[in-house]
Parts: sequence; structure tokens; C-alpha cells
Amino acid sequence: MAAAQNYELSSRLVQYLDLHLTLPIMEYLQERGLYNEDDILRAKLALLDKTNMVDFAMDIYKGLNGVDDVPQEMKERRTQVVARLRQLQADVDPIIKCLQNRHVVEKFRQDKSFNMQFLQEEFQIGAEHVEALYQYARFQFNCGNYSLAAELLQSYRTLCTNSERNMSALWGKLAAEILMHEAVNIQEAREDVFKLKEAIDNQTFAPPLVQLQQRTWLLHWSLYVFWNHENGRNDIIELFQSPAYLSAIQINAPHLLRYFAVAVVINKKKPQPRGNVLKELIRAIQQESYEYSDPVTQFLECVFVHYDFDGAQQKLKECEAVLDNDFFLAAYKDEFIENARLYIFETYCMIHQSISIALLAERLCMDQQAAEKWIANLILNAKLNAKIDSKSGTVVMGTQSKSVHEQLIEKAKALAVKNTYGLANTIVGGVKP
Repeated sequence: MAAAQNYELSSRLVQYLDLHLTLPIMEYLQERGLYNEDDILRAKLALLDKTNMVDFAMDIYKGLNGVDDVPQEMKERRTQVVARLRQLQADVDPIIKCLQNRHVVEKFRQDKSFNMQFLQEEFQIGAEHVEALYQYARFQFNCGNYSLAAELLQSYRTLCTNSERNMSALWGKLAAEILMHEAVNIQEAREDVFKLKEAIDNQTFAPPLVQLQQRTWLLHWSLYVFWNHENGRNDIIELFQSPAYLSAIQINAPHLLRYFAVAVVINKKKPQPRGNVLKELIRAIQQESYEYSDPVTQFLECVFVHYDFDGAQQKLKECEAVLDNDFFLAAYKDEFIENARLYIFETYCMIHQSISIALLAERLCMDQQAAEKWIANLILNAKLNAKIDSKSGTVVMGTQSKSVHEQLIEKAKALAVKNTYGLANTIVGGVKP
């Protein structure tokens, strides 16, 4: 359990997440039993104290303390939240009525200044009403009413002429869409991720440090979207490998290399968006290994940097527990293991040309019969230039066309030859390699 906790990333992730976005992670950790149940409940209660989700907090307090009532301050807090909600509802009632009128909305244009002038002249709706709409949306979000909050923030963005506030509303809308846990909202959330990316990248006068922080936040928030979207693994690769965002990962959040690595590994059989992504990933992993590493990144180093297949075998076993305990990656564990085995198989066989199936089964963490069947299916489905020699119990690799990691394989071959000559020198002449 302690080893699993060493690679559990929640303490790193929450630094770049809205409070509400941390709740699903805490729920998952509670289900996994990775930490003490009471400790998780106390952490959730401390988080909820900073929101308007008072009823939820009351339920957790009762469960944590085994009581049927809550302290007076929690009851008073609830009274305050309800009173504030009613006040905000009164403040936004005029603008809400306008926005709910289809005939009014149909007259809106892309020009936000025109929309504001139209509302002012026709309905006496001014800037104070738009500000009230923003505050009301934030309040509803803090109450956990994410669907309503997303709708209100979208309406606010059609009227707000302040670029900074507009961007803030877009962040809030993205968070709300993520927390609604519905496929249609994940699609909208994906679009909003790229809208935010465009807004961040086009801030001409923003200080570089501000852009760096915003990119780091966006990288973290994108995990909720991309790991739940059908095209998400491609999106992760596209976003994480872009120079400005890869730089943000290396400066602020090297732990995100885990997610980059998993996306690349499970996307092995599909064309990469651009360039030699695997090579870029390996370089980043090597550069940041002093700052962050885990079994996932160490696995790739074993295969493509050190050509240590015994080490890769051990790291692949450790990856199972790491992925099981990762909120974002647990659902992809089997796919990762399957594609990781494919990397081991290709690399090992390309280096050695002919290899014992028994030894390969050991490298792949499989029994020999299962390994032989897996290899046969792989050769057939992936159309690899290889064959199984049943008499000798070996796999013989033919000449392969260029693959994504060809340069890495060539280095591995060179290293293997170098080590062979070194060993011969040691045996014959006593010269150390």
C-alpha cells in the first residue's frame, strides 16, 4: 500500500485544479481504499467548507462523526447561503427573463457592444445586471449546480466585453461541463479546452509567467476531458507535445509526463499527429528523471534508453498498480499493458532477430502458451514481417519497414554489438569493455 501511495499523484494534481474538480479524485481514492477512510472524509469536509455545498458537507460530517445532527455554525452557514442565493436571484431576474425570451436572443449579434446597447434601450438592462449574472453563475457553481452554472456563464460570455472576465467565465464553463459527467458536455468541454488554449497563446501582452501558469492549469484540466473523449489520446499527444506546453510540463509539472507517456503507448497502432512523438517523449523523460519518475516513465527508459528488458519486465508489473490507482488512467490499464508488451516484443526481436519464445514469454510477463498465441495474433493482425519456428520454439524477425522508434532501435542494436565486442575482449584478453 505504501509503495502505491508513493506514485499516487493527487497531491501534485490538486495544486492546479479548481476545488470542485478535486472532489471526483477524492471519491475515487476513497473507493480504492488507498488512504484511511476517515482521513479522506476529513479532507473532503475541509474542501467543502470552502464551497456553498453545505448540505453535502453536513452529510459527510454526520457520517464521519456518527451523529444525526451538525454544529450550529454549519446550520448558520446554510442559512447564509440560502439568503445570498435569494438575493442574487432577485438581482438577476430582469436579465434572466430577457435571456429566456427566444425572440430577444434571436436579435443578438456577434457584436457584444450592440447586444448591450440593445438590452439597455429595450429592457433597461445595464452593466450591473451583467455583473450580477456573473456573480449568480459563480454562486450556482459553488453550490454544485453545474448545469445551470454552465448555461449562465455561456449567456454571460455573449454579453461580456471585458476579455479578462470573458476568459474567467470560460474557465468556469469548462469546469462545469467537466463536472456534469455527460458525453455531450465532454464534447463541449473539448471545444472549450482549445478555445482556452487559443486565448492563452494569443495574449500578446500577458507576462510570460502568467502564460506559463495558465498553460499548466489547462494541461491539468484537459485530463478530465481528453481521457473521457473518443479522440482524447490524440488530443493529449497534440497538446502535450507542442513546444510551449511541453515546456510548461518540464518547468512546472513533470508528473504530467505519465499521462503523455500512457497516451503515446496506447496510441501506438495509430498514426501520430506529427513528428517523432516517442522520441520527444523519451527526451523529456530523460531530462526530467531527476525531478520526477514513476514505473510508467521508467518502463520507457528501460526499453528505449537502457535496453534493460529485465528492468522493463519489472516496471511493467509495477505499472499495473500505478494505473489502477490513477483516477484518469485506471480504465486504460489493460490497453497500456497490451501495447507496452508490443513495444518490448518489437524492440527485443529487432535487436536479437531470433529469440526463444520461452524467454520472450518471461519478458512479457506471460506463460509460454499464452505468449505464443499472443505473438501469432500479433504477427497476423499487425502484419509484422516475422514467423514462429515451432520446432526450435523461436520467433524469427524479417526485415522491418521503418517504424516510429526506428532510430531508438538502431541505437539499441549498436549498443548490443558494442557490448558483445566488449565481452569478447574481456574473455580473450582481459580488457575491460
